[in-house]
Amino acid sequence: MSKKVSKRLKELQEKVADKTYEPLEALSLLKETATAKFEESAEAHIRLGIDPKYTDQQLRTTVILPKGTGQDVRVAVIARGERVSEASNAGADLVGSEELIDEIQKGMMDFDVLIATPDMMPKIAKLGRLLGPRGLMPSPKGGTVTTDLPTAIDEFKAGKLEFRADKAGIVHVLFGKTKFDAQDLLVNLKALQECVDRNKPSGAKGRYWRTMYVSATMGPSIEVDISALRDYQVAEAV
Repeated sequence: MSKKVSKRLKELQEKVADKTYEPLEALSLLKETATAKFEESAEAHIRLGIDPKYTDQQLRTTVILPKGTGQDVRVAVIARGERVSEASNAGADLVGSEELIDEIQKGMMDFDVLIATPDMMPKIAKLGRLLGPRGLMPSPKGGTVTTDLPTAIDEFKAGKLEFRADKAGIVHVLFGKTKFDAQDLLVNLKALQECVDRNKPSGAKGRYWRTMYVSATMGPSIEVDISALRDYQVAEAV
């Protein structure tokens, strides 16, 4: 059964030509096609030449978006002792020890990022099935297992994002809000591109970048010229 395309989306799809767009042109078009009744996010969908079933072809890392995410990021911290008040003073929205683990196990998910101190990880292991599929399981690679709680909290609230390639080798990540200026979206997209390049898995074979599409949350996909994005100098894009 084919999925019914709404009249609104059909009209928007007609604005997008079957071609790869220069980055700034793509982002201007993304803004133009953000017509939903709520504030949409700007999303990037990057198909990479990797097979994540092999450990040396997995991509999981963090990027700091220079212009922020445009979101109020709710940070939860699992720690014990003095670190609980340290996290609270640093601006964490939820802080706790075993009792917070119990709440999460019962289904409480009122947070966007979960940070934990290394000593709490053995206790958090039982939350893997709940947190893993949502991409919320703390990990050292993702910067969410740390002893420096104030820095981690600040960074995630300011625009640091954790992302990973899915089973098909595709990265899905938001890089701002459609209300952002197109130039600011470009600065964030450039930071994302550089991060994906910098963290290229050692086992990646052949062409690493296959395709990159951007879209508003409820908008059509727009293909971006990856080479043109790579050629942008940060000085030009800022």
